Amino acid sequence: MKKTVVITGASSGIGKSIALLFAAKGWNVAATMRNPSENNDFAKVPSIKKYALDVTSEQSIKTAFNEIIIDFSTIDVVVNNAGYGATGIFEKATSEQIRRQFDTNVFGLMNVTRTALPYFRNAKNGTFINISSMAGIVAFPFYSVYHGTKWAIEGFSESLSFELRHLNIRVKCVEPGAIKTDFYNRSMDLFKNHTITDYDRYEAVVFKNTQQVGKDAPGPEVVARTVYKAATDHSNKLRYPVGGVAPVLLVLRRLLPISWFNAIVASQVEKGFKK
Repeated sequence: MKKTVVITGASSGIGKSIALLFAAKGWNVAATMRNPSENNDFAKVPSIKKYALDVTSEQSIKTAFNEIIIDFSTIDVVVNNAGYGATGIFEKATSEQIRRQFDTNVFGLMNVTRTALPYFRNAKNGTFINISSMAGIVAFPFYSVYHGTKWAIEGFSESLSFELRHLNIRVKCVEPGAIKTDFYNRSMDLFKNHTITDYDRYEAVVFKNTQQVGKDAPGPEVVARTVYKAATDHSNKLRYPVGGVAPVLLVLRRLLPISWFNAIVASQVEKGFKK
């Protein structure tokens, strides 16, 4: 019997790459997105079926899962990929931007997980793969709210893995570093407040440096391959760093004194800034 993977935020970037790879590997793919009628990328892939799902709406999640079960009878893996990237100087962030960041990245992921759990418990098997980030372990300037959501995902996932292990349900975090997607361009929501000017020079330097990292990054296919590995290795391994220097940075974060590590971060992200 073919296995079924459910992927949130599958319309582009990492989610789209995950959907295409699992389909190529012979899986049934439930590719969920907010507006499936606007996406024709999977038209020639019969094993991918699109579903409307907004992670900020519990009713939308329940409706989508009911439809997926009717279509495929089973759910084997849930990839919590949907996310929202709001970045910039924290003082310039609006309450709405902060709330949307947590509603999508944290509460949305939790809502999908809670909806999927009864299916996994009934099957006495299942795997959650949460697309976290290197930003859930280390921190950089300009990403304070985003870091807050990804650190939350890491803590939630680690705790949940203890609760579910005895039920034969696995929880895994895939932790990409910089990946070349729309995150650095169209999808990025930049905090703006032109009445606050004290950060302007610092903001300009950090923005330029972080954008360059995005331009030089590998594509989303490397993340898709890691997600597939996490879904099929049948282990209880929790964390899977991937992409560029992410694995190296995470090792350094564990081994070095925090002051040394932060100095390395500052030397790269704040390069060219003079107080």
